[in-house]
Amino acid sequence: MPSSRIPVAVLGATGSVGQRFISLLEHHPWFKVVALVASDRSVGQRYSDACRWVLNDPMPEYARDMVVVPAATDTVQAKIVFSALHNEIAKDLEPQFARAGAMVCSNASSYRRGEDVPLLLPEVNADHVQLVKQQRINRGWSGCIATNPNCTSTGLTVALKALDDAFRVRKVFAVSLQALSGAGYPGVSSLDIIDNVIPNIGGEEEKVEWEPLKMLGKYMDSKIQLAEIGISAHTNRVAVMDGHTVCASVEFAQPVSPEAAIQAMTSYEAPASARDLPSSPRPVIQVRVEADRPQPRLDRFTGKGMTTVVGRVRQDPLYHLKFVVLSHNTIRGAAGGSIYNAELLVNEGLL
Repeated sequence: MPSSRIPVAVLGATGSVGQRFISLLEHHPWFKVVALVASDRSVGQRYSDACRWVLNDPMPEYARDMVVVPAATDTVQAKIVFSALHNEIAKDLEPQFARAGAMVCSNASSYRRGEDVPLLLPEVNADHVQLVKQQRINRGWSGCIATNPNCTSTGLTVALKALDDAFRVRKVFAVSLQALSGAGYPGVSSLDIIDNVIPNIGGEEEKVEWEPLKMLGKYMDSKIQLAEIGISAHTNRVAVMDGHTVCASVEFAQPVSPEAAIQAMTSYEAPASARDLPSSPRPVIQVRVEADRPQPRLDRFTGKGMTTVVGRVRQDPLYHLKFVVLSHNTIRGAAGGSIYNAELLVNEGLL
C-alpha cells in the first residue's frame, strides 16, 4: 500500500467509460484524481457542464467543479493515466504519456497485441506485468502502457483460466450477448436495437478469439508464449444496459464432469500478488446453481461488479462441457479492470 495517495488522470473523462472511472475512483484508498482530460470542445469547462452523466450513481462531488484540461503531458501532472480513449486517438496519445514517465492503464485495443505490452487480468496472469521491464528497454521510456482486454474476452478468460489450470482446455466455442453500454454513448440507435439482436460487432470476434490466448499464455524469457487453444466466437449486441453474457462450449484434454468443473471454478483464487488489492474480485468466480442464472439484471454487480459469474454448467453433446458466463462490461471489463491493473503494477513496484 502506498504511503500517500497517488495522483492519477482520466483520459476521455466525459465518455461512458471515463464516467465509470470517475465513479470508481471516488473513494479509492490509493489513487486521487488530479486531472480530467477530454476533447477540445470540453476543455476549459467545469466537468459538470462538459459531461452528460449517464450512470445511475450520481456524479461524484469531487469531479463536478474540476476544469477539463487538454491531453498534453505538460498540463497533466499525474503518475498514472487511465485511458478511456477511442483506439485511433489512444494510438497516438498513450505513448506520449508513457514517454513522459506516466503509467498508462488503457482500455483501448491499440497496443494489446504488442509483444512487450501486458494484456492483464490480474486474477489470471499477474506475472505478465513483468513485460513492463522489457517494454521500457525496447521503447526507451520510463513510463509504460498496460492494457486490459476486450470486455467480452474478460469473463470468458477468467472462467477458462480456472478450467485450464485444472483440466487443460483444448477448444472453445463461444456466443456472446453483449450489452449496449459496450458501444459507448450514444451508442446503438434505438431503432436498431429495440425488438432486435444485431449479430455483428465490428472486430469483436477477432478479439475474443485471440486475446484469451495471450492472457492464458506463459510468461517466459521476457515474452508471452500464446496458449494452444482453438477458439471460435460469435458476437451479438442485445438490448441489455450492462453485463456481457457468453455461452461457451469447451473441450478438454480429457472428459470433465460438471461437478469437477464447478469445484475448480468455485475454488479458484487469484495469484498471491493480485489477491488482496483494493479492487480484487471477491470471490474471483461465483457459480450459480439455479437453472436460469446468471442474468445481467440480477448478477452483474456481484462482487461490486468485479466478480465473474458462471452458471448452467452441464455436459455438452459435442464437446465436454457447456456453461454461461456473465461479467460487468464497464466495471470488470473496462474501468474497474484498468484500476485493478494499476493496483497490481503499483504493488509490484513498477510505478
